[in-house]
Amino acid sequence: MPVTLERQQSSTRSAYPAEIAIVLLLSLGQSAIWSMVSLTAKLTAEKPLASQTATLNPTTSARPYLDLTNQVLSILFDLMPVLLAWYLLRRDGLQPGRELGIDHRRPGFDLGWGAGLAAAIGLPGLLLVYAALQLGLSAQIVPSGLNAYWWTVPVLIMSAIQNAILEEVLVVGYLITRLQQIGRLSMPWIIVCSAVLRGSYHLYQGFGGFVGNFVMGVVFALFYLKTKRVMPLIVAHSLLDITAFVGYELLPDSWLDWLKYQP
Repeated sequence: MPVTLERQQSSTRSAYPAEIAIVLLLSLGQSAIWSMVSLTAKLTAEKPLASQTATLNPTTSARPYLDLTNQVLSILFDLMPVLLAWYLLRRDGLQPGRELGIDHRRPGFDLGWGAGLAAAIGLPGLLLVYAALQLGLSAQIVPSGLNAYWWTVPVLIMSAIQNAILEEVLVVGYLITRLQQIGRLSMPWIIVCSAVLRGSYHLYQGFGGFVGNFVMGVVFALFYLKTKRVMPLIVAHSLLDITAFVGYELLPDSWLDWLKYQP
C-alpha cells in the first residue's frame, strides 16, 4: 500500500471517534443524556418510581391537525441522523445498503427472521416490564399519549417504523461498523458498547427499561455480526413497537390493568 494512502486511511480512522460522538449527540446519545436526567428526576421525586409514568408518544397540542403536523414533522426530522450516518459511510467508499444489509435482496429471510426475533423478544420483554414494575424498578409505561383521531393509528405505525430505522441503523449498523474500523476494541466490547447505548436511552422508563433493552441490544448485535443484515432487526423492532403502540391504543383498559403497578 502506498505510504500516502496508508496515511490518509490512518488519518480518517483517527477522526472516527469524533464523528461517532457528533452523530450520536445529534440523535440517540442526546436521548441517552436526557433519559438519565429524566430518571434522576423520577428517583428524586416524592413518590415511588413505579407510581410515575413514562409516555412514549405524547400529544403536542390540543388542536388535532396541529398535533398531526407536529407528529409527522418529528418523525421525519428524527430520521435525519440516519441520512447523516448513511452519507458518512458512503463518503468513505462503503455501500451501506449492501454492506449493512439494508436492502431488498432477501425479503423472505428478513421478514422471517424479523418476525422470529420479535416473537422471541416480545413475550420475555413484556414479562420483564411487568416484573420490574411490580418490584418498583420501572415507571409505568404509556406507549401512546395521543388522543383518538382518524390519524392516530397511522401515526403510531409511522413512529414505530421510524424508531426501528433510527435505532437499528445507528446503534447496530453504523456504530458497530465504525468501532470495527477504529480497531481498538475487541468484539465483545463492541457488542457491549452497542447494547449499553441502546439501554441508556431507555433509562427514562426506569432500570427495567435499561436491562431489557441491553439484553435486546446484545441479541441484535450478535445477530447482525452473524448475518451482516440490519433489515431483519428493523422488521423485528417495527413489529415490537407497532404491537405496543397500537395495542395500547386499541385494547380495552380492562385488558391493560394487569400491567399497572399494584402497591
